[in-house]
Formats: sequence, C-alpha cells, structure tokens
Amino acid sequence: MSARVKIIGAGLAGSEAAWQCARRGVAVDLFEMRPVRSTAAHQTGDFAELVCSNSLKSDTENTAPWLLKEEMRRAGSLLMEIARNCAVPAGHALAVDRTVFAARVTQALSSEPLIGIRREEVVQIDENRITVIATGPLTSDALSREITRICTTNPTRAGAPAPHSLFFYDSISPIVEADSIDMEKVYLAARYDKGSADYINCPMSKEEYDCFYDALLAAQSVEARDWEKLNYFESCLPIEEIARRGRDTLRFGPMKPVGLKDPRTGRIPYAAVQLRQENLRADSYNLVGFQNHLKFGEQARVLRLIPGLENARFLRYGQIHRNTYINSPSLLSQTLQMKEHRQVLFAGQICGVEGYVESIATGLLAGAHAAALATGTDPAPPPRATAFGSLTNYVTHSDPNKFQPANITFDLLPPLDRKIRDRHERRRLQCEHALKEFQDWIERARYIPVET
Repeated sequence: MSARVKIIGAGLAGSEAAWQCARRGVAVDLFEMRPVRSTAAHQTGDFAELVCSNSLKSDTENTAPWLLKEEMRRAGSLLMEIARNCAVPAGHALAVDRTVFAARVTQALSSEPLIGIRREEVVQIDENRITVIATGPLTSDALSREITRICTTNPTRAGAPAPHSLFFYDSISPIVEADSIDMEKVYLAARYDKGSADYINCPMSKEEYDCFYDALLAAQSVEARDWEKLNYFESCLPIEEIARRGRDTLRFGPMKPVGLKDPRTGRIPYAAVQLRQENLRADSYNLVGFQNHLKFGEQARVLRLIPGLENARFLRYGQIHRNTYINSPSLLSQTLQMKEHRQVLFAGQICGVEGYVESIATGLLAGAHAAALATGTDPAPPPRATAFGSLTNYVTHSDPNKFQPANITFDLLPPLDRKIRDRHERRRLQCEHALKEFQDWIERARYIPVET
C-alpha cells in the first residue's frame, strides 16, 4: 500500500500535483486555507484561481511556451486540458475565462475519491512525510516561518541569502467593463496580423501619449510600508516604474504600437494600449501589461486618459502583492526534492518559477515525483534538453547568490550541437529535439503515464 501524500496549497501547482498523484493511484490530502483565511490578492475560495493575467502565453508552434505546454499535454496535465476547454479569444495566445477555469479545476479535484480536501491553514511541516509545498507567492506568515525553519537546517546553504529575504513584488493588471469602452475610438487587431483580431487596441497620438505619460509620473503611488524594499521581477514591472526609466520606455514596452496598424487610417499609431478579453461572456477586458502600484483613485484618473477609456468602469484596479520564493539552487535537487529532507518537495512560484504555465509544469513534476516516492520508486528527472528539464535545471542549478524566478525561454534550453543562422529554423529544431527527448523519457520512466 502506498503512502498518503500531503499537498499544501491548491493553486495551479498544488492542484496539478494532486491530480498527478491521484491518476497514479496515490491518495492525497490537499490543504487549502482559502476561504477560511484569504490573501491580499485572491477573491474566491476556488482552486487554481488566476489572480494576475488570464493568459497562459503563446500558443504559436515552436515557441518556448508552446513547447512547455505540449510537453504538459503529453504528460497528461489536467489543468492544461481544462484551460483549453474554457479558452477565450486571445489571438495567438491561450487565455481562459478565469472564473470558469477555477470552478472546473475545483470540481474535478473535489469529485476525485483519492483526493481529500482540507480547508485549513497549515503551520507545521513534517519532514518525514511525503509533502509537496505549493503555497505560491502569498504563503501565510506562519507557514513562511515554518518553511524558513526547514530551509535553514540545510548545511548546503552556506553563503546563500536567507529564505525569508527572498521575495520580489508582482503585479495585477486592471480590468474594465466591456460596455464602458468607447468602441468608436478603438479598433480590433492582432499584432502583425498573427492569429485572429481579438485584442481591442486604444491608439494614441504623440500629444495624447505625452499627456498620459506626464499624468502617470505625477500620480500618487500606494504608500510603501517601512519593511518594504521593492524588488520587482523585470517581466512584471509596474507601468510607473517603466515610465521612470525614460519618456519612450512605455512605447517600447506595454504600449508598443509595432505591428498594430489601425485599419481606419492604414497607419501605426504613436503608442497603443491593448485590451484582452477576460471571460467567455466577453463582458470584461484587462489592460495588458498595465499592472501598477498607484492609488485606486489615481488609477481611475490616469487610465481614463487613454482613448476609448474616458468613461471606463473598473471591475478591478491594478495591485501589487508580495511574491515569496525559496533559494532553490541551494535547497532543491533536480527532482524538486529538498537536498536535506528528501520527502519534501516544492512546486510553483515558491520554488522560483514565474508564470502560470511554469507553475503548472512544476506541479505536474512534483506530483509525479511524490507519487513515485509514495510507491517506492525512484523519481526520474526529465532530460535537460526538454522544456521541463531546462526549467528545473535553471531552478536547481543557478547561482544561489543571484537567483531570481524565470519564465520558460529558449535561453534556458541547451543550444543545438550545430549552428543554425535562421532563428525560426533553429527554434523548430530545438523543439523537435526536445519533444523527442521528452517522449523517450515518459516512455522510459514508467511512473509517467504516456499520452498520445
């Protein structure tokens, strides 16, 4: 009889990990403190609630996010299957109706006999029990202290930063009601006409951009607490932080107009703000890349300077929340097990990945590895050439003194053994090689059920 696995946190990683254990016949106790105790960013008690964007990145073949999702599909990811079944139009990206997505994940896990749901906060960790810690960036203070305890007992951590100091600040973009957008001032288009024209684009002239830029810099931010040292993740910088780097930085970042020709004028605007559909009803849109740390009243004033949003009604304002993560290179092995406590695994953003897809992927791996431990099998790490292997290699082999969370990119994958000048062909060959290695691995590693 296999041991019962304890999974702490029913976010993206924890939910996927629980499912992977169950589909291997391993019983799970899944702990989630919401709604008994909420967080600064969550709004419901549902599992796998998406608190930032609703996008699961590019679905274009032979991109790094596509490769990771394809590996997840082949490994039987529940969350990726659900995501595709509740997708909303988003051009060449995979985006979901976040409410439907979370509800379906919750229903699937709650109806699985091998998964026992425990709605309570965990404050103690038993290092001798098979445990997956997937509490994400908003881990409670009590559990954070307990994680610090088990991390600081590890003698291999010499010289690495203390776990409690490892955090950065992540951001949430505003959402507006669809019928409050002035459709006479905006247009539908996909950048470079890739995919369907599912994004609403708000074009700006130079004068409108300058007015918006000046108002943004003058707007009041939320007052930082004394203990806060804002250490933003570069891929999720608040728009006011980007703007402070120079007048044109927004035009080369979230307001980049390149490839967004206005069909009414035949010209590319000076700057553009993109809105992406939030749900299947298409009654709300989020401002892509417009996370910020401004006071709510200031957000309303500044964002209504965007053409088409003069009368916008905000369903949610942008926010900042703390993201906590451990120093994984000094603490974890390639199988996401602690080096010092082999029964304890970490998954999701707390182990040092950034992004929804990456969190689900590490949850899938941690669940498979935990199930292997529960059934007396040695966990088998994915090959380095795969997206799975490259992601876990980064998390566990980076310089511990410079470690920062990462998304999946081609930079993480090993280069080809020959030079290919054409970038598209090079990436196609990298993906082809990765998928061959991946398929060989899941057929070889018997605890990974094979999907065709």
